[in-house]
Amino acid sequence: MKVIYQGKEVGMKEDIKKVIDMFRDNIRISPKHLIACRCNNEVKSLDYEIKEGDTVELLDITSKDGMMVYIRGALYIMSMAFYKLYPKAKVIVDFQLSNSMFCEVENMEITDEVMERVRTKMQEIVESDIPITRKVMTKKEAMDFYEKEKSLRGILQLNKTVKDEVTLYYCDDFYNYFYGVMPLSTGYIDIFDIKKYKHGFIVRYPSSENPSELGFFRESKKLLATLKEYDDINSLMNVRTIFHVNNEIEKDGGRNLVLTSEALLEKKIAEIADEISKRKNLKLILIAGPSSSGKTTFAKRLGIQLKVNGLKPVTIGTDNYFVERPDTPRDENGDYDFETIEALDLKLFNEHLTKLIKGERVEIPVFDFKVGTKRYNGKNFLSLADDEVLIVEGIHSLNDRLTSAIPKENKFKIYISDLTVLNVDYFNRISTTDTRLIRRIVRDYNYRGYSALDTLSRWPSVNKGENKNIFPFQEEADCMFNSSLVYELAVLSKYAVPLLKEIGKDKKEYSEAKRLISFLQYFKDIEDESAIPNNSILREFIGGSVFEY
Repeated sequence: MKVIYQGKEVGMKEDIKKVIDMFRDNIRISPKHLIACRCNNEVKSLDYEIKEGDTVELLDITSKDGMMVYIRGALYIMSMAFYKLYPKAKVIVDFQLSNSMFCEVENMEITDEVMERVRTKMQEIVESDIPITRKVMTKKEAMDFYEKEKSLRGILQLNKTVKDEVTLYYCDDFYNYFYGVMPLSTGYIDIFDIKKYKHGFIVRYPSSENPSELGFFRESKKLLATLKEYDDINSLMNVRTIFHVNNEIEKDGGRNLVLTSEALLEKKIAEIADEISKRKNLKLILIAGPSSSGKTTFAKRLGIQLKVNGLKPVTIGTDNYFVERPDTPRDENGDYDFETIEALDLKLFNEHLTKLIKGERVEIPVFDFKVGTKRYNGKNFLSLADDEVLIVEGIHSLNDRLTSAIPKENKFKIYISDLTVLNVDYFNRISTTDTRLIRRIVRDYNYRGYSALDTLSRWPSVNKGENKNIFPFQEEADCMFNSSLVYELAVLSKYAVPLLKEIGKDKKEYSEAKRLISFLQYFKDIEDESAIPNNSILREFIGGSVFEY
């Protein structure tokens, strides 16, 4: 039997059936933690049984899929350790922070002593190298199982109408549900830590950049506070998981959920506008956030709230302030890098901002992208009245180098992102990156003529730019705005799933498409969209917005 590995045909001995058997030596000595595989463009466990002609790629934690498997394994072992030490503890996996996952225990106090006991138990489990096995049950078997166990771990699967089976992972006498492929055994998770943090604890793991040691933990106090605020709100609304969202949709089609979510966002935008209006010397508002955060709609809605407070917003873009083409930096491939801050004429931009804030009149250049030069047509003049404020929206807006000449008291920085705090269930979180990706898939199809395949193929490059130019500066913001809507995936799913299903198995993006489809299908659809207001951030993606883009 022959398989394709790294583009070459590889013969297999007759007694070898699984990926782990074929590559056992490579897997165990790999410094990058070979932890899963991609077979025929689907992510699989290392115990996948190879068939004639299969295409096999080993995944380590320098890859996105490999890292996701490692994190799942670490969380599984954490939940197992808690179960063995504190069987009644209600552990909740909340959200991802820097190279770690923030968790809480709802019904017990977290102390340093508790953390030390859990860490010791986790280390014991890892060193025992216990197999993690996948068990598939019919829904009838699962119902009997849950009735006997009186547990909620993985029970959401019973409500998934498109799925006839329930999957649980077993290790020793412990079971839990984790969404996606798991490591073959606990021994694969040999680099981890767990420590008390704020009102909960963090589970730490390696970074993709340096898989042989724990990733650096950078405190994100403002981000954590924003996530905690929305997590508390969702708890009060009793919508912390998809199960709860589906229950709300069953009651009235999701109408109350929509109206409450939209009211919350409007209140937060109004509060930001109120804060800006209190700062008498403020003349510059800077807005930045990753792709598909809803920046454009937010800026327009903020502008309306500023007008209510007696301020008139004036927008100035950075797209007309690129350096001349010969001065444009190049990336590692030798191509022009228009995303780096060095691609902007920072000196001229700061000169113009300084003059505008002083009340002077300036002529804004128009950048000719074909030629690569700034042009002045004698018509594009701008000045600021006493009741006007400048709004700058762009990827570098939080970086002080963009506005280095402007005193701190004259500017207000806003970080915006779709920071979803909704979980699949208490152990399986929904990635904020996934939510933004689904937004972008729908928007790219509706307004840019791109397929889901196009969007998925571009997404790693988009993330790379965000990691370099946006995320390192998020804590510099004066405030953070969470643009997530607890109901949005129940709307976006019916748009995104058909687009994702168009991606064939022969494409490398197939595994990502399949993963997104799988969790989107847990949502009940909000069929009637009439309750979604025409100024909603969601309208930026699905259409029907009152704003022009």
